Amino acid sequence: MKTWIKRLLGGIMLGIALGGCASTSEFADPRDPFETFNRSMYTFNDTLDRALLKPVAEGYKKVAPEFVDRGVSNFFGNLEDVGSAVNNLLQFKVKRGASDISRVLVNSTLGIAGLFDVASGMDLPKYGEDFGQTLGYWGVKSGPYLVLPLLGPSSGRDAFGLAGDWWLDPLNYVDSDGWRWTAKALNIVDTRADLLGASRILEEAALDPYEFLKDAYLQKRLSDVYDGNPPLEDYDADY
Repeated sequence: MKTWIKRLLGGIMLGIALGGCASTSEFADPRDPFETFNRSMYTFNDTLDRALLKPVAEGYKKVAPEFVDRGVSNFFGNLEDVGSAVNNLLQFKVKRGASDISRVLVNSTLGIAGLFDVASGMDLPKYGEDFGQTLGYWGVKSGPYLVLPLLGPSSGRDAFGLAGDWWLDPLNYVDSDGWRWTAKALNIVDTRADLLGASRILEEAALDPYEFLKDAYLQKRLSDVYDGNPPLEDYDADY
């Protein structure tokens, strides 16, 4: 679940860096053939966030000491490196995959079960690859933009990729249902807390937050597939 929130955060930051306050176009966007449905889901998700997730995240931010907040983020980030390692190897990026594996080993031991990010200080960068990116590397096009209930912005390719991310999430192999779902809930709250600043920027910067977020998300995901250097022609050819 944390993966889509990170995509959301990255998309917002990229959109702001590109300098856009998107406005609603009078022409249909070919990337968004399900716009009516997507806008309804965006409204639903935004309402749920304002009523529940955001207040809980703000409360968590107030009561959790900074070192605890950072440790929780590091712990879940260490688990994400497992999936990133597999996806890098599936993309034949052996050096990156080896770096991810090394991160998991170092942070799980010297970093005390991932609570401390020792690996970053050892020149082992975090790549954050997911199965949607792997499908893109294999040549699968983005497909139509989608806003998924509860899960947020996605695309045809990324929606399918979420199934792969699910299988690669170590939390799904915890035997105890109680511990597994408690950890997932904490993961969501911790990540939403990290997103508080970005959501405020989105609310203040965009004339139409839906359009702004869509553009930012799709550009960010294309950039992810090409490791930050996408060919310009694929901005229009990836759907």
